[in-house]
Amino acid sequence: MSDSEETKPKKKKEEPRAKSIDPAALEVIAKAGAEGISTVFSRVDEMKACPIGAAGSCCQLCAMGPCRLVGKNAEEKTGICGATHGTIGARYMVRAIAGGVAAHSDHGRDIARTLLAVSKGNVQGYSIKDPDKLYRVAEMMSISTDGKEMNDVAAEVAQKALDNFNGVAGDELTYVSRAPQKRQEIWRKLGLVPRGVDREVVESMHRTHVGVDQDADHLLDQGMRTSLADGWGGAMLATDLSDVLFGTPKPLISQANLGVLKEDEVNIIVHGHEPTLSEMIVAAAQDPEVIEYARSKGAAGINLAGICCTANEVLMRHGIPPAGNFLHQELAIITGAVDAMIVDVQCVMQALQPLAEKFHTKLITTSPKAKIPNATHVEFDEEHALDIAKDIVRMGVDNYVNRGEVAIPQYTGDLVAGFSHEYINYMLGGKYRASFRPLNDNIMNGKIQGAVAIVGCNNPRVTQDEGIIYLVRELIKRDILVVQTGCAAHASAKHGLLTPETMEMAGDGLKEVCEAVGMPPVLHLGSCVDNSRILTILSQVVEEGGLGDDISDLPVAAICPEYYCEKALAIGTYAAASGAYVVFGVRNPVADCTEVVDIMSNGWEKKVGGQLVFEPENEKILEMVMSHIQKKREALGIHEEKERVLLDMAARREL
Repeated sequence: MSDSEETKPKKKKEEPRAKSIDPAALEVIAKAGAEGISTVFSRVDEMKACPIGAAGSCCQLCAMGPCRLVGKNAEEKTGICGATHGTIGARYMVRAIAGGVAAHSDHGRDIARTLLAVSKGNVQGYSIKDPDKLYRVAEMMSISTDGKEMNDVAAEVAQKALDNFNGVAGDELTYVSRAPQKRQEIWRKLGLVPRGVDREVVESMHRTHVGVDQDADHLLDQGMRTSLADGWGGAMLATDLSDVLFGTPKPLISQANLGVLKEDEVNIIVHGHEPTLSEMIVAAAQDPEVIEYARSKGAAGINLAGICCTANEVLMRHGIPPAGNFLHQELAIITGAVDAMIVDVQCVMQALQPLAEKFHTKLITTSPKAKIPNATHVEFDEEHALDIAKDIVRMGVDNYVNRGEVAIPQYTGDLVAGFSHEYINYMLGGKYRASFRPLNDNIMNGKIQGAVAIVGCNNPRVTQDEGIIYLVRELIKRDILVVQTGCAAHASAKHGLLTPETMEMAGDGLKEVCEAVGMPPVLHLGSCVDNSRILTILSQVVEEGGLGDDISDLPVAAICPEYYCEKALAIGTYAAASGAYVVFGVRNPVADCTEVVDIMSNGWEKKVGGQLVFEPENEKILEMVMSHIQKKREALGIHEEKERVLLDMAARREL
């Protein structure tokens, strides 16, 4: 051994990372390992992330490359075309944002098309479940409803929504007007107001083509504008129109985790993101004839459960229990208890079909946009929706007799879900005095220090649920109200954090408010597209007064601790462009592109009042968020406890 080899520092051996903090997940992961079954948890160890691509130092946009900007003086290097680190990183971010916006907004377009078909009587099984919401949406769209039949109003609302996607609604998306006035002025001054969902996505793809836009700051401005087309366009429309068609959520109780599967019933899981499908599956699974058909096969009944955001859709409106979040989709099949998994679009792993073949599960794809090789494909359409849904459910029933050994982990978490922004408004003020005033007042008096949204995905490169649960617990302990959507909400559900009893873990101030109002300190707001509900809440808090005149003034933040996909980056960007402080965990996808990192943090803070930053350590995320909230409280002059003053009648009249 040479001297140099002896003196060379030994690489520190990494400690094995826990796969999950969920005992149900760990039980099934162990079963898979013992039986030699490949899962996302084993493949992530076999597939090391490319360190060059992971940090934004690789460009694959043309056949002159791929170009890798690494080694000595990497920041000074360029691609073959001359593209700098900044240009490469900005292009990546903009394309990722465009991909995320396309997915979420295409979801919204399909909801709008369904509403239009309902208005014309061209569908089966659907109806307008919340007429009041329809008329409120029409008012927000400046559509007159005087003397019009409900279906005529629905047709106009649906068409106006579709115009927002196609870019023919005018120079601005309709819902931009729902943002605080100051926020609208900032967007208009900077040219960030989206003009149409499709237009912004297409322009983003055009600008990021080789040889077009090569200024990082300019590119990232387009990224913000494209993201806003989702947050204040596609996603917000999807949420509103889903409420119109399927009902606006109200609180209900349920359970979550793999323990919701039942050994003596037909277990059917809906997985994906489209409520048009899942709503009909719910109806079909509850049909007396279909239930009797299941009994004729020896089952005690039909048990429906969900995975991912489809789970959130049917949970919020029907109390259907979620079997888990993104990383539970394979684990559910490995229990041997799932007779059919019905999928549509987004976050569906291709690994499901090879896995289903090892068990008896029938994987059924339903969307014309998404097929999986060798899976059963039953194309869903709204015109024959209920009939198709019944046929699909019967496939699951027929498969019940093919079950082998079943191993269902006996773990569930109780939960309360269904907190739409409308219900929060009602909850705080009652039917006749619905208002965000109590929330504002308690933030101003310090009982609630602020609010944080913990949203997003799971990622197998970090311990499942660990960051989400740590941050939820630590924030409520510090008198921070937490709101959640998506797979992050499932994490809290599995670990029992979505119940009123959680207020015992909260700080004294937050606990007092929760007890008075009768709400949990952690509120489940729905699926990923329902992050638009959070934008609506923030706008209403600003409108209520006393906490500044823009979203950027509020003591709030957003965290995505375990993100994995483009949709998360799109959501984070529209939150930052709306004035919020946003922190992502896992890793920074453009860490080597220091110009881009600086623009998204310092540059955006100066430009739009929001920031998009990345930090893999959960403890540091907590510290950063708490520091930001205190900074905002100081700027508002509400950081010091004020003496309580009793008002006389004259003072009350003046107030």
